[in-house]
Amino acid sequence: MTLAFRELFAVGDAFQGIPLPGRTDAWILADAAAAHNIPHNSPHLERFPDVYLRHLAIELDKPGPRKGVMPGVRELLDALASRRDVYLALLTGNYEAAARLKLEHFDLWRYFACGAFGDAAPDRNGLLPKAIARIAACGGPSIRAADAIVIGDTPLDVACAASAGARSIAVATGDYSVAELRASGADVVFEDLSDTHAVLRALTLGDS
Repeated sequence: MTLAFRELFAVGDAFQGIPLPGRTDAWILADAAAAHNIPHNSPHLERFPDVYLRHLAIELDKPGPRKGVMPGVRELLDALASRRDVYLALLTGNYEAAARLKLEHFDLWRYFACGAFGDAAPDRNGLLPKAIARIAACGGPSIRAADAIVIGDTPLDVACAASAGARSIAVATGDYSVAELRASGADVVFEDLSDTHAVLRALTLGDS
């Protein structure tokens, strides 16, 4: 995102001091534009997602110490994908194309038939109803928000679930500690997702 902003607006380190974790890409971009006095109707802002995606594709192929799949994620997805009483969907603040690039890079996109993305709602709290509608539209079950469980690593993920009446499981593999996530109101908090059976129990699915 920094590289894209520099290319379009000749501003370096444009996102310094702007909160990133758990926020939608559109929200982050709007804050950066305001911070650097970019008019909200600038045509370059419309170009930003495409320029960002071009840089993202290049950066994903570079090695880095923080790049990889967090502990237990693939095992948990395998366990959930094999069940008939679970429907896996994405709820992310990323632009849809960016989410796909990132997850395909780590062979995780295939687990999710659909979902809601940052393109759909600048306010993250609006994403869960959109995800539920998308699930029904792409042939999944019709569910209530109370039937959904949001798994995320920020207090904003917890707030997104709470605002719609869903449950939340928070995991401290991002920028927030177990204590911070617990204080945000998460129903269950894990250090990471490496204990698949414990996560299944938290999802009230048992170990089968």
